[in-house]
Amino acid sequence: MIELTVSLQKEGRVPLYEQLYAHIRQEIISGAFVFNTRLPSKRQLAAHLACSQNTVLTAYSQLLAEGYITARPKIGYYVNALDNMAQLEKGRAQPQRPTKEPEDCRYDFSHHGVDPIHFPFAAWRKITKDVINEWDEELLKTGHRQGHPDLRAAIATYLYQSRGVVCSPEQIVVSAGTELLLQLLIQLFDENVVYAIENPGYEKLNLIFKSSRASYKTVDLDENGMRPDVLLKSGADIACVTPSHQFPTGRIMPVSRRIQLLNWTRGKEGRYIVEDDYDSEFRYDGRPISSLQGLDGSGKVIYLGAFSKSLTPALRVSYMVLPERLLQSYHEKLNFYMCPVPTVEQKALYRFIQEGHFERHLNKMRMLYKQKRERLVSSIRSLLPNAVIEGASTGLHFVLKIDNGQSEKALIEAAKTLKVRVYGLSQYYFEQAPSMESALLLGFAAIKYDDIYDAVSRLKSAWVR
Repeated sequence: MIELTVSLQKEGRVPLYEQLYAHIRQEIISGAFVFNTRLPSKRQLAAHLACSQNTVLTAYSQLLAEGYITARPKIGYYVNALDNMAQLEKGRAQPQRPTKEPEDCRYDFSHHGVDPIHFPFAAWRKITKDVINEWDEELLKTGHRQGHPDLRAAIATYLYQSRGVVCSPEQIVVSAGTELLLQLLIQLFDENVVYAIENPGYEKLNLIFKSSRASYKTVDLDENGMRPDVLLKSGADIACVTPSHQFPTGRIMPVSRRIQLLNWTRGKEGRYIVEDDYDSEFRYDGRPISSLQGLDGSGKVIYLGAFSKSLTPALRVSYMVLPERLLQSYHEKLNFYMCPVPTVEQKALYRFIQEGHFERHLNKMRMLYKQKRERLVSSIRSLLPNAVIEGASTGLHFVLKIDNGQSEKALIEAAKTLKVRVYGLSQYYFEQAPSMESALLLGFAAIKYDDIYDAVSRLKSAWVR
């Protein structure tokens, strides 16, 4: 029988039985306690360590359950054989304290993300705490496959009042991200359907279609958006567009072009438009642009929206509005899908909207983003007077064109040397990018207001010789 020498910290945070268990386990693993060694009895060890027998019994029970020791009736506890455990432990990579990555960027003009400071944590925390109610049985159920009815009703009301979208809650499908909604749509339609995507456009769109083995065509843009003549020649059945703030050019599709696209859908049975309304809540001159869906009177527009820009991308709540004619098909083909957004988050978001927090937050962020945009524009005009800013006064990014003789890549690398990250427009072209002056996409939501002037000053130092 072995003699255990261990000092139990009775005033520590770790329970005594855990300290004893960890010590014996380590001695077995290291080989100090060899196979078939008998451990002290519960009474002996409790007296030796000046602790209760329950402490020893609990430690032994855990070791027994994990297979480190075995119990022999009326004899005692013995160490089990652990083949080469000591060698395995020596070879195992030990956990290391995570090291902070070197800072390669001080200012980032990414179009991803939102303002990091002004999220309404207090209101969200209180609502979430109230929603987690032990008497609410809904929290433990799978919920409605299209999303919680209260949340869908709130979204339908909000869309009608703010975007002119005409729909019932029954037409809304809630999901976790626009990518999942697009995958649902691909499964909803026949496999021989051809999709048209804007060129340039949302950088993940072609990846989603490729991964789903769906056929797609790229359609070039003009100053008004997707070209109807090219769309018609493409042979596509479904056109994916961002009419209220084209990504990445930032242009707004005029009503004449919207009508042309709607007329295209009527030219052949089975044609639809997917309207991605990703950041149209933020318009700084007048009211937000009305949706394309609101113009449609024949049920040919599928509307996509999300709370990633208006609240935070971490929330992962998106939604789509299906035309009535597609609802029956959706129920027949996709009724096995359940809403992936937890019920707790859905109910909290519903309360957040219903109690007016969402509207107040939007108004606050609209003012803040307007100030950021104005600060960025004025800084560019002051420090880079020859640069050209393109894109409507809406959304959370615009295009900056620089004519200093440097290529787009050279501009990006020069900015990087001064710890500023900018993004080339060419990466959003799915086909060969056209020959054009160097153009960059600047997002301003996530950068701090007080950092904007210094960030542009660094760009001037990088680009102006």
